[in-house]
Amino acid sequence: MATYRVTLIPGDGVGPELSEATRRVLEATGVGFDWDVQEAGADVLERYGTPLPDPVLESIRRNRVAIKGPITTPVGSGFRSVNVALRKELDLYACLRPCKWYRGVRSRYEDVNVVIVRENTEDLYAGIEFEEGSPGAKELIEFIAEKTGKRIRDDAGISIKPISVWGTERIVRFAFDYARSYGRTKVTAVHKANIMKFTDGLFLETARRVAEGYADVGFDDRIVDNLTMHLVQRPEEYDVLVLPNLYGDIISDLCAGLIGGLGVAPGANIGEEAAVFEATHGSAPKYKGMNKANPMAMMLSGVLMLRHLGETEAADRLESAIAAVIAEGKSVTYDMKPTRDDPTAVGTSQVADAVIEKLQP
Repeated sequence: MATYRVTLIPGDGVGPELSEATRRVLEATGVGFDWDVQEAGADVLERYGTPLPDPVLESIRRNRVAIKGPITTPVGSGFRSVNVALRKELDLYACLRPCKWYRGVRSRYEDVNVVIVRENTEDLYAGIEFEEGSPGAKELIEFIAEKTGKRIRDDAGISIKPISVWGTERIVRFAFDYARSYGRTKVTAVHKANIMKFTDGLFLETARRVAEGYADVGFDDRIVDNLTMHLVQRPEEYDVLVLPNLYGDIISDLCAGLIGGLGVAPGANIGEEAAVFEATHGSAPKYKGMNKANPMAMMLSGVLMLRHLGETEAADRLESAIAAVIAEGKSVTYDMKPTRDDPTAVGTSQVADAVIEKLQP
C-alpha cells in the first residue's frame, strides 16, 4: 500500500485538537501517511514575523497535498487572511465545498446534497481596493468621470471586480470535470449578469461556451438572488453550483446552514500543482484546549483528501463511519445534541474514538 507524504498544518485556537482527531481517523483507515507537520497562524507570528512562514508554502509545493486546521489571522499582520494568502501563493483557484446532510444532524431540511465550486482568485476578493480619500481613489474617480461621464462621490471607497475569460473557463471546467468524476448530473452557473453585463455577463457567456463541451452533463444558470430563494424553497433541485468568488463565499455558508451548520461542512482549495483541505469554520480561540470543538468538518475534509488521493474505498469507509456516529447521536459534541447544554455531549478526542471504532472490521 502506498504511503502519502502530506503537509499537516495543525493551525491555532482549536485547530491542533481538530487536527489530531482527524489525523487519528485518517490513519485508522489503513492508508499510510508520512506527515510533514508545519506551523502557521497567530501562534508563530512572533517567532517568524509572519503568520505564514516560507517553510509552510515550500512544504505544500513539495508534497502537493495538505490538510490544515483553522487558522486565526492576527490583527495588523499585513495579511487580509492566511487562507487567502495560501490560495494566492499556490494558485488554489477552485474552492470545493460539498454540502451534504447526514441523518441525525438537526436541520430544517433533509437529503440536501449540493456541491459548491467557487472561483478563488478573481472578483471582488482580488484585493484591488482604493481607500476613501486616498490619492489613488481620487485619481480613479476622475478617470471614471472622464471616460464614462458618471461621477462617483468623492468620499467613496472603491473595489475593483475583475472576472476574466481564462479564470472563468478553468473554474467552470473544474465544475464539469468534478460532476463527471462523481456521477453528478447538472452544473448550474450562478451570476448577476442582468446587472453586471461585462463581468458577470462574461462569466455566464464563458460558462455557456464551456458547457457545450460537456454534453453528458446538464447545464443551466440562475441569477444569484433568485438562487437564494430556490435553495431555501427546494434545494433538492440543485446539484453542482459554480460561482464567482463573492457569491460562492455567501452561498456556501447558506448551503452549510441547510445541512446543519459549519460543524459538518468540509472544504478544499485545489489548484493545478497543490490541494489544501480544511474545514470551513474558524479557529474559535475561546475553546482552545478545552476538548470541546466538533471535529466532523475537518474529518469530512479528510474524506475529500482521500478521494483526491485516489483512495476511494478508504474515503467511503471513513465517511460511512462518521455518518454512523452522527446517526447514533451518542458520541457527538455539544453542538450536535438536541440542546447545547446536554450533559451527554462528548469531547473532540472522544468523537475520534467513536469514528475509529466504527472503522474497525
